[in-house]
Amino acid sequence: MKKILVFLSVFLFMVSNVKAQEGIGINEKAPLFKAEDQNGLTIDLSKELEKGKVVLMFYRGQWCPYCNRYMAALQDSIHLIKDKGAQVIAVTPERHEEIDKTIEKSGASFSVIYDEGHQIMDNYKVTFTMSKTKFTAYTAYGINVNKASGNDDRALPVPATYIISKDGVVIHRHFDTNYKSRMTIKEILNYL
Repeated sequence: MKKILVFLSVFLFMVSNVKAQEGIGINEKAPLFKAEDQNGLTIDLSKELEKGKVVLMFYRGQWCPYCNRYMAALQDSIHLIKDKGAQVIAVTPERHEEIDKTIEKSGASFSVIYDEGHQIMDNYKVTFTMSKTKFTAYTAYGINVNKASGNDDRALPVPATYIISKDGVVIHRHFDTNYKSRMTIKEILNYL
């Protein structure tokens, strides 16, 4: 029975289409936001940009091993990013208790923001809606994205990364609907 479920979930994943927005482009103004991070601090992007460049990344959730590995890689290189005068801010549709699990798994010390109602995701045009079929398959495996986010719309972000200059313009981005593909640390450092 387990083999059938695995086959079925792989099949459903392959046939379901990700219908996402296209993300904001290079040389576009980055949408500003204010939101609370895991430490209860209000993160105001305009104020953060006064300090330097920002690496803004979106991740799907603590249940995603690719997201956790990427968060850990960012954490491992955080001193190199800071040496370039930049900081990392992560955005997720998951609530604070799920963010705590991500931090536990990745060791992330940078700000992680719960994007309540996925307003930041929408403004950066990275939101997609998981198909009902895929949602059912994920739920069967114990991953309920609606419960984790507090929403009922099956919304997740494309795991995009944006490098934003001090003047609030996107100078580089990685936007790929393949959730396994991420901007490399080397690429981040090169654009900082």
